Amino acid sequence: MTALEKATGDVVFKFEPFVLHVLCRELQDAQLLHSVAIDSGFKNSGITVGRGGKIMMAVRSTHCLEVPLSHMGKLMVSEEYIEFLIHVANRKMEENTRRIDRFYKCLRLALEADSANNSPSEETEKYHSVYVHRRKRKTIQEQDVHTSPKDHSEELEPEDDPDSNLGIFAETMM
Repeated sequence: MTALEKATGDVVFKFEPFVLHVLCRELQDAQLLHSVAIDSGFKNSGITVGRGGKIMMAVRSTHCLEVPLSHMGKLMVSEEYIEFLIHVANRKMEENTRRIDRFYKCLRLALEADSANNSPSEETEKYHSVYVHRRKRKTIQEQDVHTSPKDHSEELEPEDDPDSNLGIFAETMM
């Protein structure tokens, strides 16, 4: 409390929950990670797919806390309120730890189940990327200029496919 009274600027009490960003090689990997995150209590998690095919999975939660305590050196709250905030933040920290532990355990189980269900040859087929970087796609098209674009339609990114009005795969929205 003494330190707060001596502060000359703004003081904010802040708690931020666990955040994890994972760059995934395959969309299926991101979907698995997303399911585990949601089941573990990280309800604000999501998948982002960039134009170049970069797949980013973010594991996030919403149970943060940010409260101003002083403004321009003037204490705005009572000592009793600060003690209450500490109690609330400690409960949030405990919940954060439980969610991280649950996430870790669920991820291990999901990865073990996934590897047990796939033989090496099936796994290689299953995880063939649907995204091809532009440089690679351009090289493929230059080497085979006499074929029609439809011959390489599976290599086009969704936003580059002239036959598709979607722009992204529906799975990325889950």
